[in-house]
Amino acid sequence: MRATLKRSLIGIRRDHKATVYALGFRKRGQTRELADTPDVRGMVNKVAYLLGIEGGER
Repeated sequence: MRATLKRSLIGIRRDHKATVYALGFRKRGQTRELADTPDVRGMVNKVAYLLGIEGGER
Protein backbone atom coordinates (compact mmCIF):
# COMPACT_ATOMS: atom_id res chain seq x y z
CA MET A 1 0.00 0.00 0.00
CA ARG A 2 1.19 3.52 -0.73
CA ALA A 3 0.70 6.24 1.89
CA THR A 4 1.41 9.97 1.86
CA LEU A 5 1.71 12.16 4.93
CA LYS A 6 -0.91 14.85 4.21
CA ARG A 7 -1.00 16.85 7.44
CA SER A 8 1.60 18.47 9.64
CA LEU A 9 2.55 16.84 12.95
CA ILE A 10 2.41 20.12 14.87
CA GLY A 11 -0.04 19.78 17.75
CA ILE A 12 -0.56 16.04 17.20
CA ARG A 13 -0.63 13.65 20.18
CA ARG A 14 2.79 12.29 21.12
CA ASP A 15 1.85 8.63 20.54
CA HIS A 16 0.41 9.44 17.09
CA LYS A 17 3.57 11.34 16.18
CA ALA A 18 5.64 8.33 17.25
CA THR A 19 3.49 6.05 15.08
CA VAL A 20 4.03 8.28 12.05
CA TYR A 21 7.81 8.23 12.63
CA ALA A 22 7.70 4.42 13.07
CA LEU A 23 6.03 4.16 9.65
CA GLY A 24 9.04 6.00 8.23
CA PHE A 25 7.60 9.46 7.58
CA ARG A 26 9.78 12.47 8.33
CA LYS A 27 8.24 15.33 6.30
CA ARG A 28 4.78 16.42 5.22
CA GLY A 29 4.14 15.36 1.62
CA GLN A 30 6.47 12.37 1.83
CA THR A 31 5.21 9.15 0.20
CA ARG A 32 6.16 5.68 1.38
CA GLU A 33 5.46 2.19 0.07
CA LEU A 34 4.30 0.18 3.11
CA ALA A 35 3.95 -3.58 3.50
CA ASP A 36 0.34 -4.72 3.71
CA THR A 37 0.58 -6.60 7.01
CA PRO A 38 -1.79 -6.56 10.00
CA ASP A 39 0.78 -4.64 12.10
CA VAL A 40 1.19 -1.90 9.52
CA ARG A 41 -2.56 -1.73 8.89
CA GLY A 42 -3.15 -1.13 12.60
CA MET A 43 -0.60 1.67 12.65
CA VAL A 44 -2.11 3.23 9.52
CA ASN A 45 -5.62 3.02 10.99
CA LYS A 46 -4.45 4.79 14.13
CA VAL A 47 -3.19 7.82 12.18
CA ALA A 48 -5.43 7.60 9.10
CA TYR A 49 -6.57 11.21 9.59
CA LEU A 50 -2.99 12.32 8.83
CA LEU A 51 -2.42 10.11 5.77
CA GLY A 52 -3.62 9.69 2.23
CA ILE A 53 -3.83 6.00 1.27
CA GLU A 54 -3.61 4.45 -2.21
CA GLY A 55 -4.15 0.74 -2.62
CA GLY A 56 -5.19 -1.48 0.25
CA GLU A 57 -8.05 -0.68 2.58
CA ARG A 58 -8.13 1.62 5.56
